[in-house]
Amino acid sequence: MLTLRQLRQFLIVAETMNISKAAERLHMAQPPLTAAIRHMEEILGTRLFERTNRITALTPAGKVLQKEAVTTLMQMERSMLLTRRAGQGMTGILRIGFVASAVRHLLPEMIARFRLSRPDVVLELKEMTTARQVSGLLEDSLDVGIVVLPVPEYAIQKLSYHLLLTSKLIVALPQNHPLTVSDTLPLAALASEPWILFPEEEGPGLYRSVLDACEKEGFIPEVAQRAVQMETIIGLVASGLGVSLVPEFMRKSGWKNVSFCTLTGVQVLYQVALVHIPKKTSPDVAAFVKNISHLK
Repeated sequence: MLTLRQLRQFLIVAETMNISKAAERLHMAQPPLTAAIRHMEEILGTRLFERTNRITALTPAGKVLQKEAVTTLMQMERSMLLTRRAGQGMTGILRIGFVASAVRHLLPEMIARFRLSRPDVVLELKEMTTARQVSGLLEDSLDVGIVVLPVPEYAIQKLSYHLLLTSKLIVALPQNHPLTVSDTLPLAALASEPWILFPEEEGPGLYRSVLDACEKEGFIPEVAQRAVQMETIIGLVASGLGVSLVPEFMRKSGWKNVSFCTLTGVQVLYQVALVHIPKKTSPDVAAFVKNISHLK
């Protein structure tokens, strides 16, 4: 087994192609360095250098070892760095979950600001529904979540919240729908329409808010299609498959064949928040949270 010290010695010799110069750089005498190289060759069972009276070139085996030695030493340095950071509470990796609606409106600036303050932290970004993010946080497979509120009841007391965005839900209708004659609509006007909604299990809090609002207006929506992402829901509305409620900021998305109407009467809010578990707030999580203050 070769040691890291032997690999460093080999790389210096491979770089200088001169035992004397390599020994000088390594602050050691020439004979021990020569002996070290020969010992490495004995361990590996192959020559690493072509020699006459002096070293002339790396052998094919030597070229392979040179490449592998560089990789090994870089990995060792990285391992030491990550270990030191872990000892300081910084893992070097930040695992971030996010809902798709955050990509255009929130995530780019959040990531850019964080990378300025923590350039050495590796980011693992995962597009996930709110329910899956909450599970990931509780199971320690995520460090931070960007979710749609409210979160499932079982997790409410376990998370810390930082509100990022609040938008009213508005009505999305196929462009030529008879209800588009008005720019405003009461929710009750949609009572007999086919609806496009996201699955309850993927965003139970918002789903319940929508159903509660409909029940206050005296009806339960008839769900014709289900889709997870808001942009997919709008696409299905554009196809004429039904109506839906979407965040007001989606009005600016440039969709064709869709009309948007403001809700009158009962209101439903679409709120996006950054959440994490307070007991697991590492310095990297704290830095990410700190950067969101610039978004407000």
